Amino acid sequence: MRNVLVTGASRGLGLAMAERLAGSGFSVIAVARKDSEALLAASETARAAERGAIAFRPADLSDIDGLGPLVRQVRKEFGPLYGLVNNAAIGTEGLLATMQNPHVEALIRLNVLSPIMLTKFVVRGMMADGKGGRIVNMSSIIASTGYSALSVYAATKASMVGFTKSLAREVGHLGITVNAVAPGFIDTEMTQSLGEEDRDRIARRSALRRLAEPADIANAVDFLMGEGGRNLTGTVLTIDAGNTA
Repeated sequence: MRNVLVTGASRGLGLAMAERLAGSGFSVIAVARKDSEALLAASETARAAERGAIAFRPADLSDIDGLGPLVRQVRKEFGPLYGLVNNAAIGTEGLLATMQNPHVEALIRLNVLSPIMLTKFVVRGMMADGKGGRIVNMSSIIASTGYSALSVYAATKASMVGFTKSLAREVGHLGITVNAVAPGFIDTEMTQSLGEEDRDRIARRSALRRLAEPADIANAVDFLMGEGGRNLTGTVLTIDAGNTA
């Protein structure tokens, strides 16, 4: 089985991705601060299906110095990494003028510095293995549309687009693809702060008159990891039920 490391995989979008990838026969290394009952259940389901696998490994991804050792330990335990999904992120709200400096720094550290540095160590291994690989970075439609009180979050997600496009050119000749997925408003913990009225309003202005679901994002990541995505690189897949159409 090909190994895929998924960050922020204990809940929400990350959990949906882990489940979908395991269902496609990948061996998923699910990384998060702590596991969850849902992740444990997903791991048991994958084990019973005898197709893919999900193994949890704890890590504080904001600890930049610990990322190199994390990748080395994962490679030692599971073998070469075929894929990486940089999903872990925080979406702290706040007007820039009044947002506390530690909150700004925490957003940039986890949403930008952490995935870039983690990718650095994973790519090194892929280059040494010489067998190609797949990298998927999670962006957001807010990176291009903007949203009040999410300026810092939008900046972090916009950075993932530039990172994706440039890295795709750096490693493409090695058979490594690098793509981004830009979800719209999804029904996860990160959007729970939106009231029912706001969620209905967003759904109404979408072309399909609904919100995308975690499974939609997971299916896109699975596509990029599979044969269908072998000639896609440097792209951004927008999955928002037509919100930005």
